[in-house]
Amino acid sequence: MRRLWLLVVALLCASPLFGATSLNGAGATFPYPIYSKWFSEYNKLHPEVQINYQSIGSGGGIRQLQQGTVDFGASDMPLDEEQMKQMPTPIFQLPTVLGSVVPAYNLPEVKAELKFTPQILAGIYLGQITSWNDKAIVSANPGVNLPSKPIIVVHRSDGSGTTFVFTDYLSKVSPEWKGKVSSGVSVNWPVGLGGKGNEGVAGQVRQMDGAIGYVELVYALQNRITFGSVQNAAGQFVKASLDSTTAAGASVKTIPPDFRMSITNAPGRDSYPISSFTYLLIPKQWKDGAKGKIMVDFLNWMLVGGQTMVQGLDYAPLPKAIQEKELAVTKQIH
Repeated sequence: MRRLWLLVVALLCASPLFGATSLNGAGATFPYPIYSKWFSEYNKLHPEVQINYQSIGSGGGIRQLQQGTVDFGASDMPLDEEQMKQMPTPIFQLPTVLGSVVPAYNLPEVKAELKFTPQILAGIYLGQITSWNDKAIVSANPGVNLPSKPIIVVHRSDGSGTTFVFTDYLSKVSPEWKGKVSSGVSVNWPVGLGGKGNEGVAGQVRQMDGAIGYVELVYALQNRITFGSVQNAAGQFVKASLDSTTAAGASVKTIPPDFRMSITNAPGRDSYPISSFTYLLIPKQWKDGAKGKIMVDFLNWMLVGGQTMVQGLDYAPLPKAIQEKELAVTKQIH
């Protein structure tokens, strides 16, 4: 009898927390490496749960969530009121990690790390700075022997949160950019070639001598593409790193209820200026209660255990105050 009781207990302990379930999401390529890691690790904890994610760009993720073809979306750009109204059901937009967008370039003959001022980056993407030995680049990089080769500009071709982050930054530092182009997941680029996803831009930069493109930090590191430091609001040239991205995130003093926060061109001597939060777009009410419970469990795990994994993929963890506020919000999902 005792053996039977122990067997029953063992079976109960071994039974899965959830029934076999799949959740489907789509959106930003910016956080794809960490999302892929999280969904894999969560599956190890709950083999009966499969979370599938399509890395198609923030614009695509927003559209699919609006159309009701996915369970959740992901965007590097916090949604505005009009976009929220277009959702079939009210959603929470929850920050997951911080990342940085870097100016990645391909100049094999230049061994020194280049420095970029806001004026240089805006000038390149406005089509006003067209050669690597332009006087603006030379002035910011004294002693560096810059080639006279043309600059090949690469940007995203798809609706992209990474584009939003980059153009949000340019709109803050360049009145001309703000007036002519502005910010968004898709903009009317004055010059350049398009690449799909962070992967596409990184691939084009890596293949073309003289190219420059903007990509999320982890994509530059994974593809071994050189990237430069950027002059921040305090006048310091800062390279993207865990510490400099964390410093930008620390600039948030008041957390808005809807978590809409822009930390591009953040104040502070150590802040990397093209940093951003990235968001999961989660329905507040779920028609399938089982899926809703799984999503809440995943979010709570992601906000605690999952945050310990982000630095290994060169993202910065959420500030504690934001983690705590989000943990309170997950209680409202049902």
